Amino acid sequence: MEGKISLISLGCAKNLVDSEQMLRRLEDAGFTPADEPEGADAAVINTCAFIESAKMEAIENILYLAQLKKEGKLKKIVVAGCLAQRYAEELPDELPEVDAFVGTGSFGDIVEAVTAVLSGEKGRAYMGDISAPLAEYGREVSTGPGWAYLKIAEGCSNACAYCVIPSIRGKYRSRPMEDVLEEAKKLAADGVKELIVIAQDITMYGVDLYKKRRLAELIEELCKTDGIEWIRLHYLYPDAMDDELIDVIARQEKVLKYLDIPIQHIDNTILKMMRRRGTGDEIRTLFAKLRERIPGVVLRTSVIAGLPGEGEEEFEELAGFLRQAKIERAGVFVYSPEEGTPAALMDRPDTETAEERAEALENVQAEIMAGFNASRVGKLEKVLCEGFDEDTSLWIGRSFAESPDVDGVILFSAENAEPGRFYSVRLRGELDGDMVGEAEF
Repeated sequence: MEGKISLISLGCAKNLVDSEQMLRRLEDAGFTPADEPEGADAAVINTCAFIESAKMEAIENILYLAQLKKEGKLKKIVVAGCLAQRYAEELPDELPEVDAFVGTGSFGDIVEAVTAVLSGEKGRAYMGDISAPLAEYGREVSTGPGWAYLKIAEGCSNACAYCVIPSIRGKYRSRPMEDVLEEAKKLAADGVKELIVIAQDITMYGVDLYKKRRLAELIEELCKTDGIEWIRLHYLYPDAMDDELIDVIARQEKVLKYLDIPIQHIDNTILKMMRRRGTGDEIRTLFAKLRERIPGVVLRTSVIAGLPGEGEEEFEELAGFLRQAKIERAGVFVYSPEEGTPAALMDRPDTETAEERAEALENVQAEIMAGFNASRVGKLEKVLCEGFDEDTSLWIGRSFAESPDVDGVILFSAENAEPGRFYSVRLRGELDGDMVGEAEF
């Protein structure tokens, strides 16, 4: 069947990879991608439902598509991903404008779903086993130029008390190492120079397939991929960062000295209540070890303000840790109680207090970031060019210290720069939080 299909991807990088796979399957089946939903035969929206704000974003986008459909500017709507999976029973009644729903266990059915709705079928829900063995699909990479995500596992088995991911995405399932390495080779052949290794928890890679953690070995093998110059690691859980893994990260030149290690909190009681593995002291010891073993490492983490059990003392401990550890990158989130999780039933600070604490943590982090940026002035850094910024008339790029979408960019001057290539950039200052410099040839 032919037709123009618009695909909208919301949420995390892992979701984006699913969207890229669905897009490739649709193209292989003869459908034509449409840049905008207006005028398309069908729109597929791959949703997130991790926290309340993500759910609201998904609903707002679906209602926008419904309005286009009502106006005759869009024919069919398919809702896929986490929202469809989490609310499989409620959504068909609440969103009658939607023609089909595709859960997280049925991304491989996207062609069948789109074909069915374009043939006049309505209301069907494709809800496969969310913990089934992973199938290997091709992708239509939408990132770059010069970089792409490499998803090495799906799902999560950590069962943190506040998190719905296991119930939406299923248990942790690693991709076979040979499949991961083969995809890395294909990406390199297509001009990708930076691989961003992702999963809900990459440190658990291999436990399900090989009965032991094999991330260190996988990284060693990825470093052998011709054409790949950078390997960035998201997300490393602190309790599983053993000496073998740290040694590989420190030794391998292709592995960027940038580590995303989500901690969520530092107070022992809260960590235990949230079913996080490890203690606050173990987190402190790990971060100190990383600073010692990997000179110049840039650390990223995520923390949650307002978790159940957080009083003023626990909050001050978290703020004090951020000040002491001077983590260069930190995402601060307000706790979102999610139905169906144990934490949602626990006593917690009110929303206003949680928001005030999050703002205070962001202020702490702003000071740390200002100091980090100041320390970079005058340095020569390798930068991957991503495009041109018309507003500043400067090129846009990233160094080892900036991950896409979460850390800002480096703006630099250069004549005839080319997206997807590396440049040596001398950092000269800061502009609205982004570093600014000039290429040296």
